[in-house]
Amino acid sequence: MTSQTGHTFEGLGLNPQLSERLADAGIAAPTPVQIQSIPAILEGKDGVLVSPTGTGKTLAYLLPILQRLDGSKRETQAIVLAPTQELAMQIVREAENYGAALGIKTVALIGGAALSRQLERMKAKPALVVGTPGRVREVASLRKLTLPAVKHIVVDETDRVFSLGGRDDVEKLIKQCSKERQTVFVSATRSDAMKEAEKLWLNQPWESEHAVQGPEAGSGLPDTISHWYFVCEKREKIDLVRRLMRNTKVRPVLLFLNDIERIAELSAKLKYEGFMVDALYGDTSGKERGEALRRFRGGRTALLIATDLAARGLDVPGLPLVIQFEPALDADHYVHRAGRTGRMGKEGISITLVSPQERFIIDKLSKQLKLDMAQKTLYEGRIVSPEEAESGRRKFNTRQEAEVTKAPAESPRKPASPSQPAKPRAAKSAPPAPSAKAKSKENRERDRKNKGAPRWLKEKRESSPGTDRP
Repeated sequence: MTSQTGHTFEGLGLNPQLSERLADAGIAAPTPVQIQSIPAILEGKDGVLVSPTGTGKTLAYLLPILQRLDGSKRETQAIVLAPTQELAMQIVREAENYGAALGIKTVALIGGAALSRQLERMKAKPALVVGTPGRVREVASLRKLTLPAVKHIVVDETDRVFSLGGRDDVEKLIKQCSKERQTVFVSATRSDAMKEAEKLWLNQPWESEHAVQGPEAGSGLPDTISHWYFVCEKREKIDLVRRLMRNTKVRPVLLFLNDIERIAELSAKLKYEGFMVDALYGDTSGKERGEALRRFRGGRTALLIATDLAARGLDVPGLPLVIQFEPALDADHYVHRAGRTGRMGKEGISITLVSPQERFIIDKLSKQLKLDMAQKTLYEGRIVSPEEAESGRRKFNTRQEAEVTKAPAESPRKPASPSQPAKPRAAKSAPPAPSAKAKSKENRERDRKNKGAPRWLKEKRESSPGTDRP
């Protein structure tokens, strides 16, 4: 099957074995970044592959690199470096899947895992090594990895590798590799540090379309992602997460935290509410992290709570929703958080929770990344704009006021039927006794009238209070 531009994987230069594997995986046509990258990498050129997250960058460099390797040679010919264990293991899974058709063996060299086991696997002389910079350099220093034989080196998430302090390891590894090496830098964003390294280590590199366009190209995020934010007090954020989970019913959800100390609290409270929750952070052992990711990818976990480092490069096919419990520390962190959703052309939503005091961060990120970040709120179980919620409240209040002020119509009196005699009216009750003030006034009036009157008239008036005349 061809892409919308008429390209096929075989037309780009990939061999039939890889094309068949792609078809088996349900990948029928190359993405734009793959169309740009695969032919250049097959030709052995150095390159700068900058493209939004979720656009197929991994396969864009991995497939042509695998095709250029010789599985019959007992030596490591290519190295792929990644900033985190999770991203490295994702690349390993892809390399094993597609490399099997070509007889290419892959070994993972990642920090946090048993070094002795990794050294044992290196005895097989794998054609491809995928790992984190520190561990790859450590294995090379033990002379279990022969760097001069390495002719292809890829640094995935280059900007992030450098920001995490891995630039020194990367540059020392590149320096020791073959002088005829092919070097490719891959990233969603292009930092100044990455540009400096390009000048030092890349020889007349080709550049992807986004790399050529530079900062004006946009955020590094696909336009399939909707960017929303909710404003609430900090103490209300956990309850807002609960309400979002209940009302949207979207699963699974990846939630990011800045403060690792809050993971346990948030996890416990959401578990109490009945949600299946897992956590992923730096202190988790490799085995536990792997199990948590398997449960999340398999749909057994509704919510995965993670720190930025732990989720860097995390790829969950079809992930529909990312919640940022606190705003990202900077634009780069926002890109890599939001970029976990909306991948490979699928729609996704990134929601950021901010307090009124954090509201300015949204404006800053929106301006830096050139994103339209819309404010939303929950109203009657639906996610709507604040204007829609206010309109709904006004209509409701208007109806309530109308019901209160509307006087009920007086029903006409029904005449008594001949067979039913009319009910006698209740006797009128006696008028209330005059008050003390009224009595006092009455006495004064009587005294005024009796003044100068004869005795017999006074007696008559007293015996008949209502009489005023003789």
